[in-house]
Amino acid sequence: PFLDILDGNPDLYGPFWIATTVVFILFLTGTISQYLASHHDKAFVYNFKLLSGAAGLVYGYTAFVPVGLWGALKWFSKNNVPGEGTINLVECWALYGYANVIWIPVAVISWSPISILNYVFVAVGFAVSAAFLTRNLWPVVSVAEAKVSRGLVLAVVGLHAGLAIAIKFLFFAAGPAAKDIKGDEAEKGERMVRALLGL
Repeated sequence: PFLDILDGNPDLYGPFWIATTVVFILFLTGTISQYLASHHDKAFVYNFKLLSGAAGLVYGYTAFVPVGLWGALKWFSKNNVPGEGTINLVECWALYGYANVIWIPVAVISWSPISILNYVFVAVGFAVSAAFLTRNLWPVVSVAEAKVSRGLVLAVVGLHAGLAIAIKFLFFAAGPAAKDIKGDEAEKGERMVRALLGL
C-alpha cells in the first residue's frame, strides 16, 4: 500500500502540486468544453469562475477532508494500541493529494462533446481514486470496531463521489450533447452544484 511506500516520510507534493495541476487542467478543459458547447456566432467569453471554482473544490477537498478523516481516526482509535493502525495528518494529506492524480487524465479526455463519454470517464476516475483511497485506508481504519470501520470507509467513498459529481457538473456538463438533448436537466444540475459551492 501507498502508506508503506511513504514509510513515515510523507511529502506535501501531492496535496499541493498535484492539486494545483488538477485545478489548472480542470479550468482549461472546462473552458474548452464550454467553448465547444457555445454558439460560435458571437465572441467566446472566458468564465474565470471556473478557475476559482476548481481551486475551491480541489484545494478544499484535499485540505479539509483529510483533516476530518484524521480527526475521526484519532477519536475512534483512542482505545487501541498507540502506533498500531495510526496515520498522521501529513500522511492523510499526502494520500488524498496523490489520489487526485487520476483527475488529470480524466479532465484531459472529458471535454468530449459526447456527454455519455464524459460520465464514463468521470466514473472511471472516481472508481480508480476511490479504490486507491479505500485500499490504503482499510489497514488504518480496520483497527476500530467493524461498524465504525465500515462507516468511515463509506464516508470516504461518499465524499469522493461528491467530488466526482461536482467535477462532472461544474466542468463538463456544458457539452453540446448535454445542452441539446438534456437541456434543462443539465443546467439544473449545474446550477444546483454551483449553489452548493457558492459560485
